[in-house]
Amino acid sequence: MSNKLYHGAAYYPELWNEEAIENDINLMIEAGINVIRMGEFAWSIIEKEEGKIDVSFFNSMINKLSNHGIETIMCTPTPTPPIWLTHNHPERMYVDADGRVMGHGSRQHVCTNNAYFRERAAIITEEIAKSVGNLPGVIGWQIDNEFKCHVSECMCTTCKTLWHEWLEKRYGTIDELNEAWGTHIWSQHYHQFDQVPQPHPAPFLHNSSLKTMYQLFSYEKIAEFSDEQAAIIRKHSQAPITHNSTTFFHVDNERLYENLDFASFDTYAEQNNFASYLFNCDLWRNFKKGKDFWIMETSPSYSASLENYAVPHPNGYLKAEAVAAYALGAEAFCYWLWRQQRTGCEQPHGSVISAWGKPTVGFENVMEVEKARKEIESVILSTKPIQAEVAITYSDIAKAFIKTEPHKGLDYRSLMIDYYEKILSIGYHRDLIPEQANLNGYKLLFTPFVHYLSPNYISQAEKFVEEGGIWIVGPLSGGRTINHTIHTDAALGELDQLAGVETLFTYPMDGTESIGEFMETSATLGIWSSVFQPKEGKSVGIIKNGLSAGKAFLTENRRGKGKIVMLGSLPIGEQGDFLLKKCFNHYAEEANVTLKTDVSKGTIVAPRQGNGYLVWIIVNMDGMGGTFTLPYDGIDELSNEYISNRECEIEPFQYKIIRFTND
Repeated sequence: MSNKLYHGAAYYPELWNEEAIENDINLMIEAGINVIRMGEFAWSIIEKEEGKIDVSFFNSMINKLSNHGIETIMCTPTPTPPIWLTHNHPERMYVDADGRVMGHGSRQHVCTNNAYFRERAAIITEEIAKSVGNLPGVIGWQIDNEFKCHVSECMCTTCKTLWHEWLEKRYGTIDELNEAWGTHIWSQHYHQFDQVPQPHPAPFLHNSSLKTMYQLFSYEKIAEFSDEQAAIIRKHSQAPITHNSTTFFHVDNERLYENLDFASFDTYAEQNNFASYLFNCDLWRNFKKGKDFWIMETSPSYSASLENYAVPHPNGYLKAEAVAAYALGAEAFCYWLWRQQRTGCEQPHGSVISAWGKPTVGFENVMEVEKARKEIESVILSTKPIQAEVAITYSDIAKAFIKTEPHKGLDYRSLMIDYYEKILSIGYHRDLIPEQANLNGYKLLFTPFVHYLSPNYISQAEKFVEEGGIWIVGPLSGGRTINHTIHTDAALGELDQLAGVETLFTYPMDGTESIGEFMETSATLGIWSSVFQPKEGKSVGIIKNGLSAGKAFLTENRRGKGKIVMLGSLPIGEQGDFLLKKCFNHYAEEANVTLKTDVSKGTIVAPRQGNGYLVWIIVNMDGMGGTFTLPYDGIDELSNEYISNRECEIEPFQYKIIRFTND
């Protein structure tokens, strides 16, 4: 890709006549759109009849856009198989957990593991790649669209066969599976792999091992499908390849991006949920470390479908979103969608241009984004995001475990964003990192809500601690094995010994009137919790009242140059937030975390490193304005004004760029 910041949109020229397309291109130029994503829903246009593939429309469209200085991300159209592939073929269709077979008419209605679907998907991917792969206007590829957005694990007969093959490869023998899953419980013992069911409807809950392993099987199969398409494209194109995912979808993003070239995501968070938006930026920056990510879809105003709609963004927020994204490592900021759909289930969705070809309520905000892009581009291109000193582990494997074992409605993504927001709100620059990420350069590591800690993860974390890092583990971390069973040597397995604790009890603290006290601060404790007795180290958080009064919910144990901190329970409510922030600040100070900024709530700082100098990009996200304190003298890059180290004000949704005169 070229050395620029991209400002783009999803476009569906196959739905419009030549006059509308010409009007669209003129408005794109006016709005500063320099990249278009297209093709992901166009299978029936490219292959109207089976075997009759014609990519010429998109070939000419890419060239037309290129002639106007607009580049293209080309998509494979596999999320929407045409009627000739699905009609009268229920064996090809996705089957949900209740056994319902999907019909034609929406998207993601076919099982992506079906052999015939895979064959036709490979053929059309190859024909598209051959036709447009070497066009100068094609700067990148997107495989499919939003894998597992509307569906999760498929229960069709194809998947049943593949499931049994996957189990045999994983366990080797049926005796190994029976031992790992403990199948003698409730007479679930199997004599051969093809007896192991899919988690179809059952009178009560399925075995936890079966339920979680089926999710991991599904994760692996959709990643294999992505790998297959990527390999085909690479035979005909040098342009980098991505997929547009989110933390909502039923995929293992770390595995998905393993064989892709850059990471991209979709987000439709409302302005009052800007922490969720920043969460994605801080995570996607680290799926392909060292490579800029793309925001492939976000609404210029609001998301909507026939059945629902979101609150429109206030004026000014879109600009704040874009600047924050570019500052945190995005190369592109793109909208869904350019021209409003005139038909289908997403007709009401916010767009840049209306179905009748006029600017929408979001158009002026798009123009603001373009103005900001031009203003910040030279600074962004001459600097790089600084690695944080604080890391928070994110795991889609953990998401699968919590989906199997949600207790009373726990949701991994919600838990993580709430936890993340506390770290964000006290001003720490932070990285969300996948499980296999390298821990070099970090000083403080958080590992909340990860039921299963792999030997590799524990080994890396132990090394991190030995070399001087502080590792805060929990709550809900370490208490399950790889097969989603309970440890029998200690409540948290190897973690008990490593942390120098005996986990005495694990039980739900909600409603038990248990109070946690840490550094003279008290709060109610909740969710499923672990109660500790230190064998080494010491108790630093004591439980008052409830079933385990006098025992510890927070311990620390020095190992090597660093420390392991066990957080066994979740402080809740306003006092819980206060206690957690106090805890995080305490250990950040002890770890000598310096990448912390004094900003008012709702304002963020994205630090970036230039060649021998440091830049802060400050953005107000909550629309309330605020303040930030400079650690030393700097230059305002936008006004060229010299600013001394002092508290400064920032207006609602304003952004500032400060270059420091001494590093």
